[in-house]
Amino acid sequence: MGHAANPAPATPVKLAQRREVLTGFVVGLASLVTACSTPRVLQPVTPPVQPSRRVPGAYNSVRNDLAVFALSLLDTPYRHGGRGPATGFDCSGLVAHVYREGGGMAIKGTSAELGRQSRPIERSALLPGDLVFFNTLGARHSHVGVYVGDGRFVHASNPRTGVRVDHLSNRYYAQRFEGAHSLLD
Repeated sequence: MGHAANPAPATPVKLAQRREVLTGFVVGLASLVTACSTPRVLQPVTPPVQPSRRVPGAYNSVRNDLAVFALSLLDTPYRHGGRGPATGFDCSGLVAHVYREGGGMAIKGTSAELGRQSRPIERSALLPGDLVFFNTLGARHSHVGVYVGDGRFVHASNPRTGVRVDHLSNRYYAQRFEGAHSLLD
């Protein structure tokens, strides 16, 4: 599946969609910034037997940096096996890039491997920077995205749409949702 070296310029509709997504995120981020909290320290990840029941907390700079960085990659082309913005991303390549560049964390692996490396959490406990997994190819954890808040996630969807934002309530993804996981906290 080849892609042009220079992606097509964003259409007014795409620009309006991007502006709407970023505006919603900035409003949500502003409300988080006004809360008082102590930043959380990253801990080694060891998956529990049962999903974590953590309570969504206040502002966390690493989580919000991951979400903002993921949103900055919207409209980057999709490429199977892609690991960077210059060549494009597949879903796990996007997640690895976001965590490395936006959070200073080196992670690697396929979406299924990321599912094994991360710990399950309750869907109601999703926070920006967490991972959401889907069964899109008839295999467990065959697709992954970065949760950015307000029921939305950024993912490298397919060669036609590239990196985009979708809602967990989107019919296609809601039917294929397999779980929320975290590499943070």
